[in-house]
Amino acid sequence: MMKFRFRRQGTDPQREKIKQELFAFNKTVEHGFPNQPSALAFDPKLQLMAIGTKSGAIKIYGAPGVEFTGLHKDTTAVTQIHFLPGQGRLLSLLDDNTIHLWELVVGPHREVGGAKKEGGVCLKQVDNYSLPGRPGIESCSATRVTVLLLLKSCDLLCIGTEGGGVYFLELPHLMLKENQTLLQDQVTQSLPDDYRCGKSLGPVESLQEHPQQPGKILIGYSRGLVVLWDLSARHADQLFLGKQQLESLVWERSGSLFVSSHNDGGYSVWPVTSGNSYTPQPVSSTIPYGPFPCKAINKILWRTSQTGSPVLLYSGGMPRASYGDRHCLTIQQDKEHVTLDFTSRVIDFFTIHNIELDKEFDDPAALVVLLEEELVVIDLQTPGWPTLPTPYLAPLHSSAITCSCHISSVPPKLWERLINTGKAQRSRLRTHMSWPICGGKNLAPPPKQQELLLTGHEDGTVRFWDASGVALTPLYKLGTANVFHTDCDEPHDSSNDHNMQQEEEEWPPFRKVGCFDPYSDDPRLGIQKISLCKYSNKLVVAGTAGQVIVLAFNDEPSDHSVDVSVVDLLQDREGFTWKGHDRLEPRLKPAPFPPGFQPQVLVQCLPPASVTAVALHTEWNLIAFGTSHGFGLFDYHRRNTVLARCTLHPNDSLAMEGPLSRVKSLKKSLRQSFRRIRKSRVSGKKRTITTPTSKVHEANAALAEQEEVAPVQRRIEPRSADNSLSGVVRCLCFADTFLHDGTHHGPTLWAGTNSGSVYAYALEVPGVGSGCVCERAGASEGSVCVEAVLGKEIQLMHRAPVVSISVLDGRGKPLPDPYEASQDLAIAPDMTNAHSVLIASEEQLKVFSLPKVSAKTKFKLTAHEGCRVRKVTLVLFNSAAQEDYSEHALVCLTNLGDMHLFTIPGLRPQVRYDCIRKDDISGIASCVFTKNGQGFYLISPSEYERFSLSAKVLTEPLCSVQLDRPLESTATSDGTAMHPQANGTHRNQTGQAEGRTEEPPYTLSSPILETPLDSPLSCADLTLDTTGDLTVEDVKDFLKTVDEAENNLRNMKEEEGRSTGILIN
Repeated sequence: MMKFRFRRQGTDPQREKIKQELFAFNKTVEHGFPNQPSALAFDPKLQLMAIGTKSGAIKIYGAPGVEFTGLHKDTTAVTQIHFLPGQGRLLSLLDDNTIHLWELVVGPHREVGGAKKEGGVCLKQVDNYSLPGRPGIESCSATRVTVLLLLKSCDLLCIGTEGGGVYFLELPHLMLKENQTLLQDQVTQSLPDDYRCGKSLGPVESLQEHPQQPGKILIGYSRGLVVLWDLSARHADQLFLGKQQLESLVWERSGSLFVSSHNDGGYSVWPVTSGNSYTPQPVSSTIPYGPFPCKAINKILWRTSQTGSPVLLYSGGMPRASYGDRHCLTIQQDKEHVTLDFTSRVIDFFTIHNIELDKEFDDPAALVVLLEEELVVIDLQTPGWPTLPTPYLAPLHSSAITCSCHISSVPPKLWERLINTGKAQRSRLRTHMSWPICGGKNLAPPPKQQELLLTGHEDGTVRFWDASGVALTPLYKLGTANVFHTDCDEPHDSSNDHNMQQEEEEWPPFRKVGCFDPYSDDPRLGIQKISLCKYSNKLVVAGTAGQVIVLAFNDEPSDHSVDVSVVDLLQDREGFTWKGHDRLEPRLKPAPFPPGFQPQVLVQCLPPASVTAVALHTEWNLIAFGTSHGFGLFDYHRRNTVLARCTLHPNDSLAMEGPLSRVKSLKKSLRQSFRRIRKSRVSGKKRTITTPTSKVHEANAALAEQEEVAPVQRRIEPRSADNSLSGVVRCLCFADTFLHDGTHHGPTLWAGTNSGSVYAYALEVPGVGSGCVCERAGASEGSVCVEAVLGKEIQLMHRAPVVSISVLDGRGKPLPDPYEASQDLAIAPDMTNAHSVLIASEEQLKVFSLPKVSAKTKFKLTAHEGCRVRKVTLVLFNSAAQEDYSEHALVCLTNLGDMHLFTIPGLRPQVRYDCIRKDDISGIASCVFTKNGQGFYLISPSEYERFSLSAKVLTEPLCSVQLDRPLESTATSDGTAMHPQANGTHRNQTGQAEGRTEEPPYTLSSPILETPLDSPLSCADLTLDTTGDLTVEDVKDFLKTVDEAENNLRNMKEEEGRSTGILIN
């Protein structure tokens, strides 16, 4: 029997120094497309673009790798952004009617891993202003800001309001110039009597400065009146008596005319002359998609071109009855007319064109359109106006993300093949234009290794992303729908031809643009698990309908049929009837597959439940897969099923409903409610049941009561075996280790379930292993099939779900990946000393010796406090101070969003960090780790937050911008340097939005000194893949009562300061 001895530990200064050199927590950069964008701006001098969001964030982008982020203190929507060209300053207008001034400044020096790093450029809020209400008017709506205009001199800001007044602020101090305020009454006095008619002019809708005469501005009112106002003389030079409700204004470059757009779907051209005070009619007025009622043209741009007629660009204007629900932007020049049809709403747009005063024409080069769900850039110099591929800001959620997987140190050959295949996919765009938003300079050194982030999506696609640097760049897209018969079986080429003919005939001339497509042809296509072998170029993807596809990389297109194998995981077990969705129907005839990863084998699980775990071992040509019914082992080289094991409990009827069942959630909630009622009724009574099972439970409970528990840990709550989803396979693992005895090692397969069961199978793989396996393989390798024999079966006493299994070699290190040791790509594992297996459940970490499977050490986790392990991985941490020093550590993420790091195999706690908000269930569920100490998790459907736990490995923006003014350093009021804000993240520890971070950067937190060690830690399998599905446990955790939360906090405080370690004999 194991005994615990407790030893009071003091602080080891040497160890604390090593930990500082190994571990450091930083949120470094946000990848993807900003969630809920609401404003757009462009600095033509610095070539920088800014995007504002509804959560109060401002993100500035330049060349790939040049990014800055700031956040207003209030989570209020940003409605407008305006750059002060060339100065690195910008103004933001919020929905709460406040105006804020931001500056790019030099950040302070930072200490990372004991070494000082130079501060990069960051974004800082320096001032704000709120327009005061007008005297005598109770309602503040009169001074609600509707539009901002920054004069080219950058010293004056014009503010249009709902009350029709125009106010002027002196920049950069944001001082109101009251003597220049223009109220609507002053304009009304100059109007003809027949136009005045006692009606209000309405809010100011647009302000535009004269392109050739500084100091003169166009003021457009909602009713239709446009005034050319002279700021210095303070009088109206010309009045344009429009009668249609105004939406926007734009000047022609020479200043001889301007264009107005209106709410009836039309636009008008107005001449600007010096002789006439009144212009009652425009030169021309056009409703391009009339004559039937049309929607408003929200914004219009007029750009002159030396190649011919001006380029006209406008959003909206669609016929209400026919296309009122379309999100469109029209481009017109001469006879060229294209209506860009987007799948999400147009927020704003701008053109990149000549701004030099000595140039006669605008000559627009590119059109940048900010949509609600993506950014689209159109090349205006190439005939046909093709779309430009984006090096960043790609919509990760073009189809909803269902899982993700990270691959470190991608071999150069595979990387090059992926690059070439991706280029071939994008060759149809036919544009050679470079990325036009190219401001700033990326100072980050080139990555030492190439990294891939793979995302699985609801529509059955897998997208490959370059995650080596700050910019997350799309590389290649893989589709799996063509393996099956779906609703869209029309040949791709003929579909394109048909669409092209339809575009020529229909009016408006629509062209589908953008890649955001939230609709899936069939939800069963959704990808749930991904596993990639970077050395053999083999890929396994598993889906919602029990499909497991093995793919191989091919540089050439191929027409072939996919082999199909069916694996029945129920094994003819009686009493279970599948009530969920049907399997997908595979294509049996040869089908065309483009270059890239091409399917070789389809393994179909029956029942067709969602795949919950996969493992791939390419040296043995084996894949393992698990569902809620059991797990299977398949030899994809010989195309035969090796093993099928059912893990269902007799009470697992709910596992037969399927994830798409409508009655499942209702049944489960009712069942849980009745169970709670029953428990509450009998909680004060002791019931004696004389069944054999209950006696075992009583014995286990008695042992648990007698067992000594370390003060820094919590007692684990036993779980009932009567769990409706106890058969779910949570993790799978291949390992070459000792299972039968301590002298012969060989291939093994490990599987862990939701009920705390662990199955270990010894595999006989021809040509692999020792002893009889090699002898059999030598005789006739081709005729011998892989065999699996159950070697061990472990049942965790508390039946907590097993979420990770890892085998450690004789040195306590993780085993290398397939081909790493055989090709001398990694240090060979120690096969002379005894191996061990690390099993992580939701409630504890435990190391067992092999082959006897006796417990060596463990770290218990609490169930009473609601803290459970969600993700686990083994990470190699390199020292930031010593090049030749590194340590393997176990990283756990809990359902409370905190990270815990442990040594292996000793499981001694090292540090703890708060990473994700505990109420961010989807963020915790989507977290994926890398092998070098970084990680990603979704902060919105379209954004990944990247973080680092390593003091050495850090991927963050490091860039510079050449400004027309000197860069200032950030400093707090007491003179100390501020933590840089614009380094790619804008969420503090409490999850609140702030424009600048007053608290110091994250510091090292030692659990021995200041943190309770009872927090349960989360776990994930070592394939580093993750699903975003929410489990019942996630929702239970989130719905804990306030009293429980208070008790948790009280218990944690009581545990602080207890510095006891654990020694196990």
